[in-house]
Amino acid sequence: MEKLENKNKLSTFMNKHGIIFILLVMIIVSTIMEPSFLNYKNLINVFRQISVTGPIAIGMTFVIINGGIDISVGGIVGLAGMVAMILMSKGYGILIALLAALAIGILVGFINGYYVSKGLAPFIVTMSTNTILRGLAQLTTNGQPVWGIANSYEIFGQGYIGFVPVPVIIFLLVFAVAYIILNHTTIGRSVYAVGGNAESSRLSGISILKSKIFVYCISGILSAITAIVLTSRLASSDPTIGLDYQVDAIAATVIGGTSMSGGEGRVEKTLVGILIIGILSNILNLAGVSPYIQQVVKGLIILGAVVWDNSKRKNK
Repeated sequence: MEKLENKNKLSTFMNKHGIIFILLVMIIVSTIMEPSFLNYKNLINVFRQISVTGPIAIGMTFVIINGGIDISVGGIVGLAGMVAMILMSKGYGILIALLAALAIGILVGFINGYYVSKGLAPFIVTMSTNTILRGLAQLTTNGQPVWGIANSYEIFGQGYIGFVPVPVIIFLLVFAVAYIILNHTTIGRSVYAVGGNAESSRLSGISILKSKIFVYCISGILSAITAIVLTSRLASSDPTIGLDYQVDAIAATVIGGTSMSGGEGRVEKTLVGILIIGILSNILNLAGVSPYIQQVVKGLIILGAVVWDNSKRKNK
Protein backbone atom coordinates (compact mmCIF):
# COMPACT_ATOMS: atom_id res chain seq x y z
CA MET A 1 0.00 0.00 0.00
CA GLU A 2 2.80 2.36 0.95
CA LYS A 3 4.66 1.54 -2.27
CA LEU A 4 1.53 2.35 -4.29
CA GLU A 5 1.13 5.69 -2.51
CA ASN A 6 4.78 6.56 -3.14
CA LYS A 7 4.36 5.60 -6.81
CA ASN A 8 1.29 7.83 -7.09
CA LYS A 9 3.12 10.71 -5.43
CA LEU A 10 6.04 10.31 -7.84
CA SER A 11 3.66 10.19 -10.79
CA THR A 12 1.86 13.33 -9.59
CA PHE A 13 5.15 15.14 -9.04
CA MET A 14 6.42 14.23 -12.52
CA ASN A 15 3.16 15.32 -14.14
CA LYS A 16 3.29 18.70 -12.39
CA HIS A 17 7.02 19.44 -12.26
CA GLY A 18 8.70 16.84 -14.48
CA ILE A 19 9.35 19.34 -17.25
CA ILE A 20 11.30 21.60 -14.84
CA PHE A 21 13.29 18.60 -13.62
CA ILE A 22 14.17 17.65 -17.21
CA LEU A 23 15.31 21.22 -17.95
CA LEU A 24 17.60 21.26 -14.89
CA VAL A 25 19.06 17.86 -15.81
CA MET A 26 19.71 19.09 -19.36
CA ILE A 27 21.53 22.17 -18.08
CA ILE A 28 23.73 20.05 -15.79
CA VAL A 29 24.48 17.46 -18.48
CA SER A 30 25.17 20.17 -21.08
CA THR A 31 27.61 21.87 -18.71
CA ILE A 32 29.44 18.60 -18.07
CA MET A 33 29.58 17.72 -21.78
CA GLU A 34 30.59 21.18 -22.93
CA PRO A 35 32.03 23.56 -20.27
CA SER A 36 31.65 26.37 -22.81
CA PHE A 37 27.88 25.96 -22.54
CA LEU A 38 27.71 28.40 -19.61
CA ASN A 39 29.83 30.94 -21.45
CA TYR A 40 28.03 34.32 -21.53
CA LYS A 41 28.19 34.58 -25.31
CA ASN A 42 26.82 31.08 -25.73
CA LEU A 43 23.93 31.70 -23.33
CA ILE A 44 23.06 34.91 -25.18
CA ASN A 45 23.13 32.91 -28.39
CA VAL A 46 20.69 30.38 -26.90
CA PHE A 47 18.27 33.10 -25.82
CA ARG A 48 18.52 34.87 -29.17
CA GLN A 49 17.76 31.61 -30.95
CA ILE A 50 14.71 30.73 -28.90
CA SER A 51 13.42 34.28 -29.28
CA VAL A 52 13.05 33.57 -33.02
CA THR A 53 11.00 30.37 -32.80
CA GLY A 54 9.54 31.14 -29.36
CA PRO A 55 6.65 33.36 -30.53
CA ILE A 56 5.57 30.66 -33.00
CA ALA A 57 5.55 28.06 -30.22
CA ILE A 58 3.38 30.31 -28.06
CA GLY A 59 0.96 30.79 -30.96
CA MET A 60 0.96 27.01 -31.49
CA THR A 61 0.04 26.57 -27.82
CA PHE A 62 -3.13 28.62 -28.34
CA VAL A 63 -4.07 26.55 -31.37
CA ILE A 64 -3.39 23.13 -29.84
CA ILE A 65 -5.18 23.97 -26.58
CA ASN A 66 -8.13 24.93 -28.78
CA GLY A 67 -8.07 21.49 -30.39
CA GLY A 68 -6.25 22.35 -33.63
CA ILE A 69 -2.84 22.37 -35.26
CA ASP A 70 -1.13 24.99 -37.45
CA ILE A 71 1.26 23.73 -40.12
CA SER A 72 1.18 27.08 -41.97
CA VAL A 73 3.41 28.99 -39.53
CA GLY A 74 6.57 28.44 -41.58
CA GLY A 75 4.81 29.63 -44.73
CA ILE A 76 3.64 32.78 -42.95
CA VAL A 77 7.22 33.50 -41.87
CA GLY A 78 8.42 33.05 -45.44
CA LEU A 79 5.82 35.24 -47.14
CA ALA A 80 5.59 37.93 -44.44
CA GLY A 81 9.37 38.27 -44.38
CA MET A 82 9.61 38.54 -48.17
CA VAL A 83 6.85 41.14 -48.39
CA ALA A 84 8.39 43.29 -45.63
CA MET A 85 11.79 43.19 -47.31
CA ILE A 86 10.39 43.95 -50.77
CA LEU A 87 8.44 46.96 -49.50
CA MET A 88 11.55 48.40 -47.84
CA SER A 89 13.63 47.76 -50.96
CA LYS A 90 11.00 49.71 -52.94
CA GLY A 91 11.41 52.69 -50.66
CA TYR A 92 8.38 52.25 -48.39
CA GLY A 93 8.80 53.10 -44.73
CA ILE A 94 9.40 50.62 -41.93
CA LEU A 95 5.91 51.12 -40.54
CA ILE A 96 4.34 50.06 -43.85
CA ALA A 97 6.59 46.99 -43.99
CA LEU A 98 5.72 46.00 -40.42
CA LEU A 99 1.99 46.47 -40.92
CA ALA A 100 2.08 44.49 -44.17
CA ALA A 101 3.84 41.56 -42.47
CA LEU A 102 1.36 41.57 -39.56
CA ALA A 103 -1.59 41.87 -41.97
CA ILE A 104 -0.45 38.73 -43.77
CA GLY A 105 -0.34 36.86 -40.46
CA ILE A 106 -3.83 38.04 -39.50
CA LEU A 107 -5.31 37.28 -42.94
CA VAL A 108 -3.89 33.76 -43.08
CA GLY A 109 -4.97 33.14 -39.49
CA PHE A 110 -8.49 34.29 -40.30
CA ILE A 111 -8.68 31.97 -43.32
CA ASN A 112 -7.34 29.01 -41.33
CA GLY A 113 -9.70 29.65 -38.40
CA TYR A 114 -12.74 30.12 -40.64
CA TYR A 115 -12.34 26.86 -42.52
CA VAL A 116 -11.37 24.86 -39.43
CA SER A 117 -14.50 26.15 -37.68
CA LYS A 118 -16.54 24.72 -40.57
CA GLY A 119 -15.37 21.23 -39.70
CA LEU A 120 -12.42 20.84 -42.06
CA ALA A 121 -9.39 19.01 -40.66
CA PRO A 122 -6.91 21.55 -39.20
CA PHE A 123 -3.92 19.62 -40.52
CA ILE A 124 -5.24 19.63 -44.10
CA VAL A 125 -6.35 23.27 -44.02
CA THR A 126 -3.08 24.61 -42.64
CA MET A 127 -0.93 22.32 -44.77
CA SER A 128 -2.75 23.67 -47.82
CA THR A 129 -2.27 27.30 -46.82
CA ASN A 130 1.38 26.59 -46.04
CA THR A 131 1.89 25.27 -49.58
CA ILE A 132 0.09 28.29 -51.07
CA LEU A 133 2.18 30.70 -49.00
CA ARG A 134 5.44 29.04 -50.03
CA GLY A 135 4.40 29.35 -53.66
CA LEU A 136 3.51 33.02 -53.24
CA ALA A 137 6.83 33.69 -51.51
CA GLN A 138 8.61 32.15 -54.50
CA LEU A 139 6.53 34.19 -56.96
CA THR A 140 7.25 37.54 -55.31
CA THR A 141 10.90 37.50 -56.42
CA ASN A 142 10.97 34.48 -58.73
CA GLY A 143 12.65 32.49 -55.98
CA GLN A 144 15.46 34.99 -55.46
CA PRO A 145 16.57 36.38 -52.06
CA VAL A 146 16.13 40.06 -51.17
CA TRP A 147 18.82 42.12 -49.42
CA GLY A 148 19.02 45.57 -47.94
CA ILE A 149 17.05 46.99 -45.03
CA ALA A 150 16.78 50.35 -43.33
CA ASN A 151 19.22 50.79 -40.45
CA SER A 152 16.37 51.38 -38.01
CA TYR A 153 14.81 48.03 -38.98
CA GLU A 154 17.90 46.21 -37.71
CA ILE A 155 16.93 46.91 -34.10
CA PHE A 156 14.26 44.17 -34.13
CA GLY A 157 16.76 41.41 -34.74
CA GLN A 158 20.16 42.87 -33.91
CA GLY A 159 19.57 45.60 -31.33
CA TYR A 160 20.20 45.63 -27.58
CA ILE A 161 18.56 47.45 -24.69
CA GLY A 162 21.30 47.49 -22.09
CA PHE A 163 22.85 44.01 -22.27
CA VAL A 164 19.58 42.30 -23.32
CA PRO A 165 18.99 41.60 -27.03
CA VAL A 166 15.84 43.23 -28.41
CA PRO A 167 14.53 39.89 -29.83
CA VAL A 168 14.59 38.45 -26.30
CA ILE A 169 12.63 41.44 -24.98
CA ILE A 170 10.07 41.05 -27.77
CA PHE A 171 9.71 37.36 -26.96
CA LEU A 172 9.25 38.01 -23.23
CA LEU A 173 6.57 40.63 -23.98
CA VAL A 174 4.79 38.13 -26.25
CA PHE A 175 4.94 35.54 -23.47
CA ALA A 176 3.58 37.98 -20.87
CA VAL A 177 0.63 39.00 -23.04
CA ALA A 178 -0.13 35.37 -23.92
CA TYR A 179 -0.04 34.39 -20.24
CA ILE A 180 -2.50 37.13 -19.32
CA ILE A 181 -4.87 36.25 -22.16
CA LEU A 182 -4.96 32.52 -21.41
CA ASN A 183 -5.16 32.82 -17.63
CA HIS A 184 -7.05 36.03 -16.92
CA THR A 185 -9.53 36.72 -19.73
CA THR A 186 -12.87 35.37 -20.88
CA ILE A 187 -11.57 34.65 -24.38
CA GLY A 188 -8.72 32.69 -22.81
CA ARG A 189 -11.16 30.50 -20.88
CA SER A 190 -13.15 29.92 -24.07
CA VAL A 191 -9.96 28.70 -25.80
CA TYR A 192 -9.70 25.93 -23.21
CA ALA A 193 -13.44 25.21 -23.26
CA VAL A 194 -13.66 24.75 -27.03
CA GLY A 195 -10.56 22.56 -27.02
CA GLY A 196 -11.95 20.40 -24.24
CA ASN A 197 -15.42 19.92 -25.70
CA ALA A 198 -16.50 21.97 -28.69
CA GLU A 199 -20.11 20.79 -28.68
CA SER A 200 -20.66 21.58 -24.98
CA SER A 201 -19.03 24.97 -25.53
CA ARG A 202 -21.38 25.68 -28.43
CA LEU A 203 -24.41 24.74 -26.35
CA SER A 204 -23.21 27.03 -23.55
CA GLY A 205 -23.14 29.99 -25.95
CA ILE A 206 -19.47 30.12 -26.95
CA SER A 207 -18.92 30.93 -30.62
CA ILE A 208 -16.79 28.20 -32.16
CA LEU A 209 -16.18 30.41 -35.19
CA LYS A 210 -14.84 33.31 -33.12
CA SER A 211 -12.74 31.01 -30.93
CA LYS A 212 -11.09 29.27 -33.90
CA ILE A 213 -10.45 32.51 -35.77
CA PHE A 214 -8.99 34.05 -32.61
CA VAL A 215 -6.40 31.32 -31.96
CA TYR A 216 -5.36 31.04 -35.59
CA CYS A 217 -5.03 34.83 -35.87
CA ILE A 218 -2.85 34.79 -32.75
CA SER A 219 -0.71 32.11 -34.38
CA GLY A 220 -0.53 34.12 -37.60
CA ILE A 221 0.44 37.37 -35.86
CA LEU A 222 3.17 35.69 -33.82
CA SER A 223 4.52 33.99 -36.95
CA ALA A 224 4.68 37.42 -38.62
CA ILE A 225 6.56 38.78 -35.59
CA THR A 226 9.05 35.95 -36.02
CA ALA A 227 9.41 36.94 -39.70
CA ILE A 228 10.19 40.52 -38.69
CA VAL A 229 12.79 39.47 -36.09
CA LEU A 230 14.38 36.92 -38.41
CA THR A 231 14.68 39.17 -41.48
CA SER A 232 16.01 41.97 -39.31
CA ARG A 233 18.62 39.65 -37.84
CA LEU A 234 19.68 38.34 -41.26
CA ALA A 235 19.29 41.70 -43.03
CA SER A 236 17.81 39.68 -45.89
CA SER A 237 15.03 37.30 -46.78
CA ASP A 238 14.42 34.44 -49.16
CA PRO A 239 11.38 32.22 -49.83
CA THR A 240 12.74 29.36 -47.75
CA ILE A 241 13.13 31.14 -44.40
CA GLY A 242 11.01 29.65 -41.66
CA LEU A 243 11.06 26.25 -43.33
CA ASP A 244 10.05 23.55 -40.83
CA TYR A 245 9.66 26.06 -38.00
CA GLN A 246 6.41 24.27 -37.19
CA VAL A 247 8.50 21.28 -36.05
CA ASP A 248 10.26 23.23 -33.29
CA ALA A 249 6.99 24.94 -32.35
CA ILE A 250 5.04 21.69 -32.03
CA ALA A 251 7.94 20.03 -30.21
CA ALA A 252 8.19 22.84 -27.63
CA THR A 253 4.43 22.83 -27.13
CA VAL A 254 3.97 19.09 -26.59
CA ILE A 255 7.14 18.83 -24.48
CA GLY A 256 5.60 21.55 -22.32
CA GLY A 257 2.64 19.26 -21.66
CA THR A 258 -0.01 20.76 -23.93
CA SER A 259 -2.35 17.93 -24.86
CA MET A 260 -2.66 17.22 -28.59
CA SER A 261 -6.30 16.37 -27.86
CA GLY A 262 -6.98 19.95 -26.79
CA GLY A 263 -8.32 21.58 -23.66
CA GLU A 264 -5.14 21.26 -21.62
CA GLY A 265 -1.87 23.20 -21.58
CA ARG A 266 0.02 26.08 -20.02
CA VAL A 267 1.94 28.75 -21.88
CA GLU A 268 4.51 28.94 -19.09
CA LYS A 269 5.29 25.24 -19.59
CA THR A 270 5.62 25.89 -23.30
CA LEU A 271 8.30 28.41 -22.33
CA VAL A 272 10.18 25.61 -20.57
CA GLY A 273 9.69 23.43 -23.64
CA ILE A 274 11.17 26.19 -25.80
CA LEU A 275 14.20 26.36 -23.50
CA ILE A 276 14.65 22.57 -23.71
CA ILE A 277 14.56 22.62 -27.51
CA GLY A 278 16.93 25.61 -27.59
CA ILE A 279 19.42 24.01 -25.20
CA LEU A 280 19.23 20.70 -27.05
CA SER A 281 19.97 22.35 -30.41
CA ASN A 282 22.77 24.39 -28.87
CA ILE A 283 24.54 21.48 -27.20
CA LEU A 284 24.23 19.34 -30.34
CA ASN A 285 25.76 22.18 -32.35
CA LEU A 286 28.59 22.61 -29.84
CA ALA A 287 29.21 18.87 -30.03
CA GLY A 288 29.35 19.04 -33.82
CA VAL A 289 26.35 16.76 -34.37
CA SER A 290 25.03 16.71 -37.92
CA PRO A 291 21.89 18.84 -38.49
CA TYR A 292 20.28 15.78 -40.10
CA ILE A 293 20.73 13.80 -36.91
CA GLN A 294 19.31 16.77 -34.99
CA GLN A 295 16.14 16.50 -37.08
CA VAL A 296 15.87 12.82 -36.16
CA VAL A 297 16.31 13.66 -32.47
CA LYS A 298 13.60 16.34 -32.59
CA GLY A 299 11.23 13.96 -34.35
CA LEU A 300 11.81 11.31 -31.70
CA ILE A 301 11.21 13.89 -28.96
CA ILE A 302 7.87 14.88 -30.50
CA LEU A 303 6.85 11.22 -30.82
CA GLY A 304 7.88 10.53 -27.23
CA ALA A 305 5.96 13.55 -25.93
CA VAL A 306 2.81 12.50 -27.81
CA VAL A 307 3.09 8.93 -26.49
CA TRP A 308 3.54 10.30 -22.96
CA ASP A 309 0.49 12.56 -23.39
CA ASN A 310 -1.58 9.63 -24.64
CA SER A 311 -0.46 7.51 -21.69
CA LYS A 312 -1.47 10.23 -19.19
CA ARG A 313 -4.93 10.54 -20.75
CA LYS A 314 -5.47 6.78 -20.57
CA ASN A 315 -4.45 6.73 -16.91
CA LYS A 316 -6.91 9.54 -16.17
